[in-house]
Amino acid sequence: MLYQLSIVVPTLNEVGNIELLCNKIATVLKEINWEIIFVDDNSTDGTKELLKKISSQHRHIRAIHRINRTGLSSACIEGMLASKAPIVAVMDADLQHDETLLPTMFAEFSKKSLNIAVASRFAAGAELGDFSAKRELLSNIGNLLSRLVLKVRLTDPLSGFFMLRKEVLHELSPRLYGKGFKILLDIFASSKKPLNFIEVPLRFNTRHSGESKLDTTTALEFIGLLCHKLFGKIIPVRFILFSLVGLTGIGVHLLVLTVLHIAINTQFIWSQTIATYIAMTSNYFINNSFTYRDKKLHGKKLLFGLVSFYLVCSLGAFLNVEFASLLYENNFHWAIAGTAGALIGAVLNYGLSSMFTWKKTKT
Repeated sequence: MLYQLSIVVPTLNEVGNIELLCNKIATVLKEINWEIIFVDDNSTDGTKELLKKISSQHRHIRAIHRINRTGLSSACIEGMLASKAPIVAVMDADLQHDETLLPTMFAEFSKKSLNIAVASRFAAGAELGDFSAKRELLSNIGNLLSRLVLKVRLTDPLSGFFMLRKEVLHELSPRLYGKGFKILLDIFASSKKPLNFIEVPLRFNTRHSGESKLDTTTALEFIGLLCHKLFGKIIPVRFILFSLVGLTGIGVHLLVLTVLHIAINTQFIWSQTIATYIAMTSNYFINNSFTYRDKKLHGKKLLFGLVSFYLVCSLGAFLNVEFASLLYENNFHWAIAGTAGALIGAVLNYGLSSMFTWKKTKT
């Protein structure tokens, strides 16, 4: 069957929204030959079972069940590449995106020069609904930072509701970062030439069922996307992220050192040693969740990975403590000595941990 429009919907534990979303889309697209492609990241709430049932009953509804592959951006890319229509839309499953905009956005593609249509939360006429002041502030900050990598001025480059020509995706797919949650920003930032686009005002609805997937990891992945677009051709993004995590480790290190050495007067060498291993532990878990998210360790592997991380960084830790102690014994301020030692240890951590701790799973 020849479809005019494919709608890609990434899902993760959205069982309470699926059937209502399908009904709403069917209602507003009566004049368009459409298909829905759900891309599920191994949901545990019954979503994947429901999708299997619905897709077996309706020929224009398909489901892609992903195992050991996660992330909204990669799910969207996989769904779009699997689509059968020349025009592809992406929207969330939580019913916050106004499905009545689909025919309006689709009609705009009769204009041959249009590449992409964006449903904007911040365009004139848009309504944010119960969007919290904190979330609006974070979105505005994100939009501001997005200008670092964009060639065009968008009111909402972080929107998750848009429509584009599939030929644009095929052209851009080799350059997409493909990680995190902000696939629209990735698309615009990956284009070598400005994309012809329009923005339509979006009425942002209240989530119908389930829980929001926004968390600290979302923000960190957004930073990763910006780093990739800004520095990816010069410095490996993973090294940049590892270094950023290392900065948090220095903060943890100095905090522990202050408490032990200054507050409770522990001998400096013991304070420095304890601070070193607490910072290493902090770095390990943050890196596992963020820097090496595509190689993330779970269960027993998480524990073995921590042991491996300690072992491969032991040389760095030894140099850390010895160098810091040498500086301290030569009348350097304790904070300077501690920071210098931590930096020396960090030099070896990235290379050794990449080689041994997170080496098995290929990117």
